[in-house]
Amino acid sequence: MSGIDEQEALSLLECQGREVYALLERANQVRIQEKGVLVELCGILNAKSGMCGEDCKFCPQSVHSDSDVACYPLVNVDRMVSAADEAARGRACRFSIVTSGERIEVEAEIAAISTALGRIRDETGVAPCASLGILTPEVMARFKDAGLTRYHCNVETAESFFHHICTTHCWSDSVETIRIAQSLGLFTCSGGIFGLGESTAQRVEMLGQIRALDVDSVPLNFLHPIKGTPLEDTTPISPLECLKVVAVARLMMPGKTIRICGGREHNLRDLQSWLLVSGADGMMVGGYLTTKGRCVEDDIRMIEDAEFEIVSMP
Repeated sequence: MSGIDEQEALSLLECQGREVYALLERANQVRIQEKGVLVELCGILNAKSGMCGEDCKFCPQSVHSDSDVACYPLVNVDRMVSAADEAARGRACRFSIVTSGERIEVEAEIAAISTALGRIRDETGVAPCASLGILTPEVMARFKDAGLTRYHCNVETAESFFHHICTTHCWSDSVETIRIAQSLGLFTCSGGIFGLGESTAQRVEMLGQIRALDVDSVPLNFLHPIKGTPLEDTTPISPLECLKVVAVARLMMPGKTIRICGGREHNLRDLQSWLLVSGADGMMVGGYLTTKGRCVEDDIRMIEDAEFEIVSMP
């Protein structure tokens, strides 16, 4: 099935009233057709926190923010593996090691992450993923050889809006990193954050750019403003605005995994279960990088109450 074009996507994102519910139902029908009633869960570990030289305005890990965020170097291999095992017990089928900073390039860190990826693959049953910033082909290949199955690198927002959010690297750097991962035969994951101050047209622009990347998984995040960051006073987008984004993402990319990640608890509130009938077929569970998620058991119950099925571990 081919996706809708950007002109129709913009029109749908601007719909109001009863048209919103028609949009959600349309997206749900496509989701059922393409993905059935399956929901894929994933978990992450903030394996290296804070002290980041990037100036992303939404992120409390940046040295340019005044946030009170935990700062620590790369955790040890055992901690990475135990976090993956915990995610597996929470019925996640994928687990990602995430680090702060523009890139991983210190040999000791590369070696430790490589060891962890291999042990996660061999000992936990979950598929090892990683989000380690902008990598060279050589480092990416080392991680693949160690056991990495999927690489994640968000574009964060539309290219036309990116300079309002980050000035310490280029939007194209993330795209190039995804291309490197794809060239090595890795699965890829790339999305962004909604509610940063972008226009509706820029939301469509980003979704179109992600579609052009042809990634396997599209993580959708919604800004959770954090004290001490430049965006701390940003008004969250409404639950229905979030659901419209999810629905349009599904209609633009019918066969991709549309994965809901950070900010869903803060922005969707009591409408979180609506994600399942608005186009989403994936969720991040447990904690995020610097904010808490909700209890994994509550998410599992929500999915099972709606009579959807959680994807089994590979």
